[in-house]
Amino acid sequence: MKVGTGMSLPRQHPYIDRLKTLFAAGRIGRRDFLREATLLGVAAGAAYAFVDRVSGRTAPQTAQTAQVTRPRGGRVRIGLRVADVGRPHRFSWWEPEIARQVLSSLTKTGPDNITRPHLLERWDVSDDLRSWTLFLRPDLRWRKGGRLVADHVIWNLRQVLDPAVGSPALGLMGSYMLSDSGAGANGTAPGLWDANAIEKVDDLTLRLNLRRPQVAVPQHLQHGTLGIQDPEEGGVFGPGSNGAGPFDLVEIEPGRGALLRAVADDWEGVGPYLDAVEFVDTGDDPAAAVAALAERRVDGLYRTDIHYLDAIKGLDHLRIYEAESSWTAVARMKVTEKPFDDPRVRRAMRLAIDPHAVLRVAHAGMGLPGEHHHVCAIQLDYARLPFMSRDVAAARRLLADAGYPDGFATEITVKRDPPWELLAVEEMVRQWKEAGVRVRIKMAPTALFWELWDKVPFGFTEWAHDSLGIINLGLGYRSGAPWNESGYANPEFDALLNEAEGLLDLEARRAVMARIERLLQEDGPIVQPLWLGVFTAYDKRVQGFTLYPNRAIHANELAIEV
Repeated sequence: MKVGTGMSLPRQHPYIDRLKTLFAAGRIGRRDFLREATLLGVAAGAAYAFVDRVSGRTAPQTAQTAQVTRPRGGRVRIGLRVADVGRPHRFSWWEPEIARQVLSSLTKTGPDNITRPHLLERWDVSDDLRSWTLFLRPDLRWRKGGRLVADHVIWNLRQVLDPAVGSPALGLMGSYMLSDSGAGANGTAPGLWDANAIEKVDDLTLRLNLRRPQVAVPQHLQHGTLGIQDPEEGGVFGPGSNGAGPFDLVEIEPGRGALLRAVADDWEGVGPYLDAVEFVDTGDDPAAAVAALAERRVDGLYRTDIHYLDAIKGLDHLRIYEAESSWTAVARMKVTEKPFDDPRVRRAMRLAIDPHAVLRVAHAGMGLPGEHHHVCAIQLDYARLPFMSRDVAAARRLLADAGYPDGFATEITVKRDPPWELLAVEEMVRQWKEAGVRVRIKMAPTALFWELWDKVPFGFTEWAHDSLGIINLGLGYRSGAPWNESGYANPEFDALLNEAEGLLDLEARRAVMARIERLLQEDGPIVQPLWLGVFTAYDKRVQGFTLYPNRAIHANELAIEV
């Protein structure tokens, strides 16, 4: 092995041979093999080549593999809520889409839900999943000059792992990178479980030495808060900020728009084809966004609402894109406040709901019914349980046992837009009433809702897609996680999640996930009525667009006929 050059020979994890055997024997599917093998460091091309040889199928072409000729020049305008992007390590919802054009992440999950190296050239993982060696691409340079090196990445990782910064990534990485007490080991700052938890090997190589096994590290490294920033800028982002991505941010005005200019020699090898990309704030009302699309004031939308799909289909200049996704929304109960501090009440709220009916009313049946545990059937680690059907009589009995024989009254906070959310809540309110729970709806403008979402006793909260169930479980339900809006703190859940995250064997991991899912159905803090199908529309002149399941925008892949 060459040491100190970032060019050491790849190491194959010993479990890869087991995965190949399982796939060849038909015990795991194509999707399962591809996602698991690539997380363990197998190059996506090699993983696809193996399943093609075994199954005789042809791998789909992606922006990374397809040799395409696209027009160059011009500008694409995308309708998107333009928010403050000043602190990328704290990003939450749609803010990463503007910054990701400038600040690239270490890894990137594609439209096929396969996580690939991005700023990284590759990674190796130890047999026990506790040591992850990350190899940076040797050709990376900051736009303002100088190489992007391991020290820069280490600074960014320390930022998101600093509880004082308040990064949502703590919910993913804190369990294996920080000590339980939050105090740094041997005086290390801040809170790392060991002084060598983040180890610099050489200028192009770093190693994460984990407190406990974790299978999803590459997936964590593409989180929206981990666009790699220049440490000299102190974690602040804005026009003129340094980056290693294909665009520079020229100007931004929250509530109005943002302009980004393409820069030369994109290291990714795909584009940029455009001269510029512009994000246009179309507000919270999806009708206004569709109007902007119809009037050609924008060339595409970040998202649209299901109830405007027919209107979009009637516009000849548009192309509609759809993707299978684990995007969802949950009716979240604050477990630290009555009556939701009683798990019998929380389970009664779930039993009172018919998810199929909510999906039909709110989203025209486009998607999947929810199962009240925030793990989707399309995710690698999903365990199928008997469906949790509606049982109003059982819900009433639970409420009576909890001291509410006549039910109770409460209030749920929901965003004013998109319309499907209000429709879903209205249908659930109707169903809860039959179980004796009288719920008043409090609507809030979107901007105000995101100031309140983790504070109100009862709220309806949107959650983005991820290809692994353990990701959102860590973000939303692990004790003390920044996005744990419910205040849920169950040691049994935490222990099971830690166990699932450290298991290589898919069958063993799914067995643990089944226990997690049952626990959340019994004790958890949410009512989950549905999983959304996601879609959007772009002008037919726009080339190269792919709807990623998490709706990520990679503007270097776009071109436009001019």
